[in-house]
Amino acid sequence: MQISGTWRLIARVFLPFAAGYYLSYLFRTINALIASHLSSDTGLGTAELGLLTSVYFLVFATAQIPVGILLDRFGPRRVQSILLLLAAMGAGLFAVSTGFLSLLIARAMIGLGVAAALTAGLKSIVLWFPRERAALLNGYMIMLGSLGAVTATAPAEHLLAWMGWRQLFEILAAATGATAILIYAVVPERVIIPSTASIPATLRSVFGERRFWRMAPLSATCVGSAWSLQGLWASPWLTDVEGLDRASLVGQLLIMSIVLSAGAWLFGMTVHHIKRRGIGAETILALVAGLFIAAELTLILRAPLPSVFPWSVVAIAGTATVVSFAVMADYFPPELAGRANGALNVLHFGWAFLAQCATGLILEQWSSTDGHRPIQAYQVAFGLNVALQIAALVWFALPWGRYLASRIGAIPFFVPESAFDVVELVNSYENSAILIAADDDAEW
Repeated sequence: MQISGTWRLIARVFLPFAAGYYLSYLFRTINALIASHLSSDTGLGTAELGLLTSVYFLVFATAQIPVGILLDRFGPRRVQSILLLLAAMGAGLFAVSTGFLSLLIARAMIGLGVAAALTAGLKSIVLWFPRERAALLNGYMIMLGSLGAVTATAPAEHLLAWMGWRQLFEILAAATGATAILIYAVVPERVIIPSTASIPATLRSVFGERRFWRMAPLSATCVGSAWSLQGLWASPWLTDVEGLDRASLVGQLLIMSIVLSAGAWLFGMTVHHIKRRGIGAETILALVAGLFIAAELTLILRAPLPSVFPWSVVAIAGTATVVSFAVMADYFPPELAGRANGALNVLHFGWAFLAQCATGLILEQWSSTDGHRPIQAYQVAFGLNVALQIAALVWFALPWGRYLASRIGAIPFFVPESAFDVVELVNSYENSAILIAADDDAEW
């Protein structure tokens, strides 16, 4: 690939998809900044605010497998541009909504509209760039996208002081629609022809892989929890527990977002170099998980450290998707990239939804004093999440965890790829012709 051709691909493929992921990250984290405005303007309680913010993750997670199939079948250009138009309509509805239900529907539309933001970008890298550069470009993609989290702090705070959150979402709606048109207009089409020696491009190939079930719980509990915390609960913690005023809060959120962006670049470079030396990306994932758990325990146990340090580690953990998707690239061939990344993202965003929503419900069990929850409420909510992350790390690290993952990988999963698969399954039940092998290689 010549230099001029490389820069042409960066301009026509990489940057448009990076812009879509940037908007996705901005939508994901903006509620941490406007939470107090939403509560005062619409009367939302803590549990309602948690559900409103987390429904983004729920819809996002639900859409990942269908989106992965669509990406593999129709390509990232068409799928991403159509979905971003839906996100633009959701942002427009959010800007004019006055009640909880309409806000919830609008937030769900945004979540569905940006559901392909990352996986479409990763798929485009697989299709257009050399395989050995994939981890590095994934890191740059997530680094540029995570600048949306930076925008959702001090820059957005200045805009809020000038125009209010409703006008801000009107601008986001227009920017999202423009990005959808840009992707459709400038990104070229390219279809990858599966190798005849590769495994069939079905979701059963993903869910039947024992290595997927070994690493996916660890990636999901750590990355999803980091998104949940930075996307919403960091702000109430810093206000209620640390006692920060509005200016200090925005400043710390800005630092976390900058660290987040730098972490994506760092992970991309690290994975790129260690893979050239024959070291697996799983090692980096385990180290990140250990540091993330330690940072959360530092917060929960109120260790005598400036809170910006553990919160920065929390932010960095949210970019460990760079590592996780590098692992997926080692496990599966290019024609399965959309499905494999989508399957993992189901767990990422599904866990983010559960963690974000459950945290709000747990915090509601304690009464507030002058609008602030006690530290014990946060310790219980955060501590439960940490316990599950430790369990996932043990599952990943110990030999019996690998054994159990191999047994799960042997389960003959049925995931319908089309209506014909559903009909075939029903007929097979009627004929009582289903046979399940007992060995590790069992398939339908």
